Amino acid sequence: MGKRRSTCQPRGGWNRSWQRFWPSWLTTPSCHPCRPSLARLDTFETTLGPPAMNNPSTAQQPLCVHVKGLAADYDILTGQGLLQRGAEHIIPHMKGGHGVIITDENVAPLHLETLLESFQAHAKAHPKAKPVRLDVLTVPAGERSKSLSRYGHVMDSLLALGIDRRTTILALGGGVVGDLAGFVAATALRGLPFIQLPTTLLSQVDSSVGGKTGLNAAAGKNLIGAFWQPQLVLADSDTLATLPERELKAGYGEIVKSGLAGDKALFEWCEANGAGVVAGDPTLLAEAVRRTCTFKARIVSADEHERNETTGRALLNLGHTFGHAFETAQHHEGALLHGEAVALGLCQAMALAVLRGSATEEEKQRVTRHLAQTGLPTTAQELPGDHGAPSIEVLLHHMTRDKKARDGKAAFVVPHGLGASQLERTVTTAEIRQVLLATGCA
Repeated sequence: MGKRRSTCQPRGGWNRSWQRFWPSWLTTPSCHPCRPSLARLDTFETTLGPPAMNNPSTAQQPLCVHVKGLAADYDILTGQGLLQRGAEHIIPHMKGGHGVIITDENVAPLHLETLLESFQAHAKAHPKAKPVRLDVLTVPAGERSKSLSRYGHVMDSLLALGIDRRTTILALGGGVVGDLAGFVAATALRGLPFIQLPTTLLSQVDSSVGGKTGLNAAAGKNLIGAFWQPQLVLADSDTLATLPERELKAGYGEIVKSGLAGDKALFEWCEANGAGVVAGDPTLLAEAVRRTCTFKARIVSADEHERNETTGRALLNLGHTFGHAFETAQHHEGALLHGEAVALGLCQAMALAVLRGSATEEEKQRVTRHLAQTGLPTTAQELPGDHGAPSIEVLLHHMTRDKKARDGKAAFVVPHGLGASQLERTVTTAEIRQVLLATGCA
C-alpha cells in the first residue's frame, strides 16, 4: 500500500524511527481538540502465524492472574519485557488478520516501536504465514480524549479502515486510552475483540482489569460506558520506568484503595513497601501489580457487572464518589490526576467512617499518614492546579450525579476498619458537609 497524501500534515514532535521497518504508510491528520480531523493513522503488514519464540533461556516467564468472566475467561500477564515479546502473546488472541492499535501522543514515542518490532520479528520468523495488517490510531494525551467528540473521531477513522467483527482493538497506553479504546471496541459493529496493553501503574492495577470502559460527560466522570471484557491484559512492568514520579504516586493511590476496600494484608504490605513503590523500585512495582490484580480479579470474577452492593464490585469505588466530584469540578482538564483524587477521597471516606462509627480515629490517622508519606494529597488544599478547592455546594451537586446515585441521592463506599468496606445509601447531606469541611473545603 503506497503512502497517501492528507490535507494537512501530522503533528510532529516525537520520534517516528519505527517507520524504517515498514515502507508503506497511510497517513491522515493527527487528532487535535480544535481540528475537525480524525486521528493520525499508520499502517503496516506483518504475518499471522504461530507465536514467535524468543530465546527460552533469557525470556522471563510472566506471572499470570486468571479472571473468570460471564462470557469468557481471560488472563492478566505481568512481568518485564512483555512488549518486546508482544506478538508472541497477542497473536493467539487475534481472531482475524487485522488489528488496530489505539495509543496517545505521549505513549507512542516511548513504547510503540517496541511493540511493532515484536510483530516484525514474528514476520521474519514466519514468512509464509497469513498476512496481518496493523493500523495505529494516535490521539492526544489526557482526559479530554475521554469525550464523545474524540470517540466519534476515532470511530470514524476505524470505520474508514474497513473493519469487520474479527478486527482486534489493541489499547496501548494508560487509563484514558484503555477506557476510550475499550468503549470503541464495545460499540463498533456491536463488539470487537479487545486487548489491553496498559503502560501506567494506575492502568495496570485498576482500569485495564475488569472490563469497565467509558467516557466523561459534562455532568460527570465515566457516565458513558459499557462493560466489555478484554481477551488479554499484557502489563509490562518495564513501561513503568518511563513514568514521572507523580504518575507513579497517582497509580499508587489505587493500590491503597484496593487494600482498604477488601484486602487488609495488601494495605499492610503498602505500609511496609509504599515508599519503594513510588520511588520506582522494579521488584516492588511488579509485586504491587501482582497483588492488586489478584485482589481485583477475585472481586470482578464474582461480580462482573456490579450487581452485588454488599460484597461485590461496588466496593472498588471506595473513595470515588468524593474523588470523581473533584475531577468533575475541574472539568476533567488533567490538572488533577485520577489517583490523586482517589487518595483524597480515601481520606474523606475514612473521615466519614469515623463519623458513622465504622472505623476508629486511629485507623483514619493511619491511612492519612501513609498517603501523606507517599506524597499524595490528603486535604483539598493540597490538590494540584490553579482552581483551588471546589465549593461544598459544587461538590454536592456532582455527587448526586455520580453513576452510583439513586433518586438524586449519592452513595458512598464506607470503610469498616482497614481491609473491609460496604456501599451505603443512607449517608446524609449533613454528614457529607461535615467531612468536606474537615478536609479543607468551604
